[in-house]
Amino acid sequence: MYIHFIAIGGAVMHNLALALHSQGHKVTGSDDEIIDPAFTRLKNSGIIPEKFGWFPKKLNAELDAVILGMHAHADNPELAKAKTLGLKIYSFPEYIYEQSKNKKRVVIGGSHGKTTITSMIMHVLKATEKDFDYMVGSKLEGFELMVKLTDSAPVIILEGDEYPDSALNKTPKFLLYKPDIAFISGIAWDHINVFPTFENYCEQFQLFLDMVPAEGKIIYNVEDAEVKEVTDKTSSVAIKIPYCTPEYLIENGTTYYLHHGNKTSLQVFGKHNLSNMAGAFEVCKQLGVTEAEFFTAIKTFNGAANRLEKIAGNNQVTIFKDFAHSPSKLKATIAAVKEQFSGRKIIACMELHTYSSLNKEFIAEYKNCMTGADVKVVFFNPHTIELKRLEAISNVEVKKLFGHDDLIVMNKKEEIENFLYSQDYTDSVLLLMTSGNFGGMNLSFEKILNNNG
Repeated sequence: MYIHFIAIGGAVMHNLALALHSQGHKVTGSDDEIIDPAFTRLKNSGIIPEKFGWFPKKLNAELDAVILGMHAHADNPELAKAKTLGLKIYSFPEYIYEQSKNKKRVVIGGSHGKTTITSMIMHVLKATEKDFDYMVGSKLEGFELMVKLTDSAPVIILEGDEYPDSALNKTPKFLLYKPDIAFISGIAWDHINVFPTFENYCEQFQLFLDMVPAEGKIIYNVEDAEVKEVTDKTSSVAIKIPYCTPEYLIENGTTYYLHHGNKTSLQVFGKHNLSNMAGAFEVCKQLGVTEAEFFTAIKTFNGAANRLEKIAGNNQVTIFKDFAHSPSKLKATIAAVKEQFSGRKIIACMELHTYSSLNKEFIAEYKNCMTGADVKVVFFNPHTIELKRLEAISNVEVKKLFGHDDLIVMNKKEEIENFLYSQDYTDSVLLLMTSGNFGGMNLSFEKILNNNG
């Protein structure tokens, strides 16, 4: 096939392009900006655009499909040309569904934990030599790409979020996958720019469950009140399988999963990750994985990139980075570190970077979210607020809305760099939480390690 990508530089978009290219399809693409790792990976495969920008002349009648990235606007000139030519236009979720509609589709939904749960399932299926396709939102050890589509695999594991799929269609992505097995980890209001009320947000998950066929399965976190409510209300008659946080213990810095009198040592930690693991176990059982196989495989799972990922450490300080940016994720991550590293000083730095997190009406949702950290830092870049066309907000307002008297609010990368270099890291944990990059902060972890311990 001959396929063109509009906005090829996105995380999933460039991985899908690479996957199709590796299968022998002719792939072209455009974008107004492509940064690493996408730039280098596309360049090495020979499918990097010659110039950045939009070039309608790239579109022609010979194309079998055009795949539209969610970052392309509705007035994109290449999109307009594709419409004029009458070409088949897909969002990437629509395309993935078309390629997997004859497979069993397992869709992992929820406001938090999706990437980790999807990664856990993929790790176990690979270890047990199951044949499966997948789409996951982060790089995972042992998997070259974040997308795999084949003709042979009978099942596909899909990380499915509730955000709209493209400029043409405001349908949440996870609805487009039409799940045979639907999974919900938790519901905590996010994406205020798309779902202005919590009720509207919850409605998307209700629709997600309602579409599960009678012969399908619904796997849900029974400990989450909102998840339980939508599951109880669903019109689907599919079998419902609840899961909850299992018993576990922490000994000498190692977390153990307790089951039937057995202890399984884990590479990951935190109550939320133990809950994620319990949910992944229920999915794997539906796919023919035995209990013994699951716990043998999960012992070697060390997490997905940027999800409580250890990036440096010595005998005095351990440094983690985490994608945590919403209130629920922030709470869970700090709680996990506090429990795992009992008695250590926790220096927690988070960045307000997403549309929701920078919205003055939404920031109140962060109240008391950093309780448990000994040093609390919030960073935001006023320029990012301008780019998102949001109302300006002051450091004083952010501090008040977070509700911590000891909160430190910063706006410049040099400011946060100098602050972090000045800290005493004796017997401590440094936790960096963002979906951005702290305004381009270039922190030397070696400098922190060498100066402390």
